[in-house]
Amino acid sequence: MAEKRPAFKENIHRLFDEAQQTDLAPGIVSLIESRATHAQIREVPVGKILPNPAQPRLSYDEDSLTELADSIREHGVLQPILVRPAGAQFELIAGERRWRASRMAERDTIPAIVVDFDESTALEVSIIENLQREDVSPLEEAAMFRKMTDAFGYSVRQLAQKVGKDKGYVENRLRLSNAPADIRELVSLRKDTISHAYELMKITDERQRRRLEKRIVAGDLSLAKLRKVTGGEPVEDEPITGEKRRRRAKTVAGEAQAAQAADEALMGARSKLAEGVDDLVDILRQPEMMEQIPEVNRANFAKHLTITKLKIENAIAIIRAGAPQRDEAE
Repeated sequence: MAEKRPAFKENIHRLFDEAQQTDLAPGIVSLIESRATHAQIREVPVGKILPNPAQPRLSYDEDSLTELADSIREHGVLQPILVRPAGAQFELIAGERRWRASRMAERDTIPAIVVDFDESTALEVSIIENLQREDVSPLEEAAMFRKMTDAFGYSVRQLAQKVGKDKGYVENRLRLSNAPADIRELVSLRKDTISHAYELMKITDERQRRRLEKRIVAGDLSLAKLRKVTGGEPVEDEPITGEKRRRRAKTVAGEAQAAQAADEALMGARSKLAEGVDDLVDILRQPEMMEQIPEVNRANFAKHLTITKLKIENAIAIIRAGAPQRDEAE
């Protein structure tokens, strides 16, 4: 069996080359290479696919599914799903949104990568695939991280590398998975309170936490003020004096200047990214240069680009959320 693995890995890479739009994370590709005994791409009847009974996702946005179904009606399914044989049917491993949307679009078949996986590996791949998605809620993500560490023995560092996150991010999500019920309820109601939640975990008095949570939901307690509370400093509603107005005016002016500097830095980074991508595309469009690059190096570079893609998607999520990443890691 060991002698067949190199040939199998080569077939796997050829398989993914055939499915150019496959967006499987490098961690999933490595699991397929190391654990699958067979893999092929084929059209699978939508009606013969069974949902994953251990699906880690708790919910799906109906509007998003409807939009995806509309896109599938017009363009078809561009990215294969991942399934494993289950008797005369197939069990879904990754790509449940595409499968659900294909049913909504009343498609007869869907492109799929069919792999032979055991149940444990199927669950592991399903969790990793879901962790790549932007629309996973913080609580779902926390539960999946906990499953990866407890059920599959991943260390925090290994998990961070596997899903393309930094170590502090993973540690905070694991803390959230063990947070008191009232804190998890706050995050479920308001995803934008995730940084507040990490601060609230420092408070052991549930009654005090609940009072603070009411103020957070009402918009009366900023993250900065909450940090004063968790640091032992009282937060009082001081009267606005003339001196305080002058200090506040200076603060506003300073914030405006800082915002302008941040915007300029962001535009500079965007320009460098665009130039780098343009340079890369120019190189890839030169057949004579591509012919000189060994196939192994091309495959490794493709994996590197996939990891870079995940980092860019993470940056997109941060920009859309409008919150600095350091709040997640603190």
